Amino acid sequence: MARFKAARVEPGQRRLNGPQTTGRQYRNLSPALHGTTRDDNVPVPVRDGIRLLADIHRPDADGRFPALIAAAPYPRQLQDLGAPAAIIEAGASDFWVPRGYAHVIANLRGTAGSGGTYTFFDEQERKDLFDLVEWVAGQPWCNGNVGMIGLSYYAMTQMEAATQRPPHLKALFPFNVTVQVREATYHNGLMNAAFVTTWFHALGVLSAHGDRLYRGGLSRLLRKALAIPAVHRRFNHIDSVQATRALQLMSRFRHDGHPWDTLLNAVATEHPVRDAWWDERDVTELLAGVDIPVYLGGEWSNVALHLPGLFEAWEALAHNPHVRMTMLGEHSLPWPWESMHIEALAWFDHWLKGRDTGILEGPAVRYWLPGAEQWRTADSWPPPAAHMALALNADGSLAVDERPGERSYATDGANAMPAQLSWTSDPLTGNLDMVGHPELRLTATSTGSDTGWILLLQDVGPEGKATDITQGWLRASMRHVDEDAGETGRPVLPMKTRDPIPVGEPVDYRIPLVANARRFRGGHRIRLILTSDDTREDFRPMMLFRHTPVGIPAVNTVHSSSRLLLPVLEGE
Repeated sequence: MARFKAARVEPGQRRLNGPQTTGRQYRNLSPALHGTTRDDNVPVPVRDGIRLLADIHRPDADGRFPALIAAAPYPRQLQDLGAPAAIIEAGASDFWVPRGYAHVIANLRGTAGSGGTYTFFDEQERKDLFDLVEWVAGQPWCNGNVGMIGLSYYAMTQMEAATQRPPHLKALFPFNVTVQVREATYHNGLMNAAFVTTWFHALGVLSAHGDRLYRGGLSRLLRKALAIPAVHRRFNHIDSVQATRALQLMSRFRHDGHPWDTLLNAVATEHPVRDAWWDERDVTELLAGVDIPVYLGGEWSNVALHLPGLFEAWEALAHNPHVRMTMLGEHSLPWPWESMHIEALAWFDHWLKGRDTGILEGPAVRYWLPGAEQWRTADSWPPPAAHMALALNADGSLAVDERPGERSYATDGANAMPAQLSWTSDPLTGNLDMVGHPELRLTATSTGSDTGWILLLQDVGPEGKATDITQGWLRASMRHVDEDAGETGRPVLPMKTRDPIPVGEPVDYRIPLVANARRFRGGHRIRLILTSDDTREDFRPMMLFRHTPVGIPAVNTVHSSSRLLLPVLEGE
């Protein structure tokens, strides 16, 4: 487990949870000098006459200041609640305002009191964000320098806004970002039902309420209780599973069906393959026009939601010389989000205030290497590596040498057959540093015309304890690969058609696992688990994000010619 010291960021300031930097020291950072003034429920007009609502936290001093915008569908009224919930991700206003920044927390249209109807990461949302940025820049308390900040959806809106090139948007700090929402809802053709259904239902519940609940007497008491230092410290290691439980609880309450159920139906039923509807909600190609500074970041454990988007954003911004990227270890982005604020301050002080902070010194990529428990750097991503091939042998071994044969399992665990298979290596004779994009080259037959391939890669210690590293997924009928694009570890899967499996015939698949980093120490073993149904209680996927099963009950057979390709650092 990664261990970082949570910092009291400055004398007189409250202690913030989580790591505050990537292990570096910065200079000339803005000190905490100001008190705060606050304006709630400020209407922000956009071009079609709709008004978004925003809470504006700003220094109680004369003059103009740079502004940081955080925009999402989550209630702005809860962003200072202090609860360990996966919707409180706009950042700590009481950190930013004393240091001379306005913190503007806005709701997207159709959410938490903002006018209009929520449209889910589409062109309309991008236009609204352009108008929001330019409105903030024109306020008498803003000096015209605008940045954006926040995790998850707050990170996604940063990328959306940047694609519109608003003149006053100067820098971004998106952590845990997604640039195409299909990848968060479908994992290579397998619907991420446990998350998607909960998320839309929770948004419907959250948007049905307003200030009476979110700023009323009970919420004021809760804020006071959650701010007690001993209580606050307990949230330092809140992980994704724990934080999303609040969403699951919210989703059980009644809510209006429109637009939430309409959007969920579009995702789950109307658009099962990549089409024009999904293309509108993919900003990857639009990022080619973004030239403002962007500091990307994420954590290795966020495999099932945002980690793939981090690397897609990095690749899409390859033309931009002002991009940095950081990957953090476990428990580095706890909720409520207030980690990495010193790192962000060094970034925004440089780009919005012109202060020499040292943020640009050193290589563009910094990442925590779990297992080695140390920071590493690279000039590019992924760093140079050679893919080591391990055979999935019939005896259950994972080895360089193939032992011919095959193994079978039943997708429903019927007929006394297992419902999953695993392959485990011998104990390693030395350390092995895996950094980059793994891939499974699978050869398999099935008695069904469709099935799901669900992978889990683990590090098994000498005492037998298994640590989850990363996952991979593929719907077999959506196996087509664009062989003219991609590379080892990163096959390009268009996901535009479904082609049934030829029953009983061997089929070759390329299944990407989400990029990750791990030092497998000497004496440890590498394990790969394969199943077709992760809704069973005996299989626990990362983040507990379970998928809608596909196909009919079938027997799947894996051939030993299959290979797990692991990116191993050169010279390790």
